[in-house]
Amino acid sequence: MESNINQTAELIVNDFEMQTFDNPYLTEEELLHALSEHIENMLKYRMEVLLSTLYRLDVSEEKVEKAMSPMAILPPHIGIAELIINRERRRLHTKATYKTKPLDDWMDF
Repeated sequence: MESNINQTAELIVNDFEMQTFDNPYLTEEELLHALSEHIENMLKYRMEVLLSTLYRLDVSEEKVEKAMSPMAILPPHIGIAELIINRERRRLHTKATYKTKPLDDWMDF
């Protein structure tokens, strides 16, 4: 599971232009905390970039709206961070499940 968290963190760092994590034994709680702080900042100062990134990552718009609702159980930045982590996990699973064979020649399609 550690490698899964680290792989998830690597995707998130790249997608959200965050600083890399120095801890090779990163926990899910640490990732959630760091990402939720970053999301909170984006909600205040870079909302358009956040929404664009969520769209590009194919995070459900309906789920984002629920996370940002005043009726949501969690604060918006934490709810959105959880959605991102779950989406990136599914992305990793899909990549692992549906690996494509590399082409030897670009003409071999």
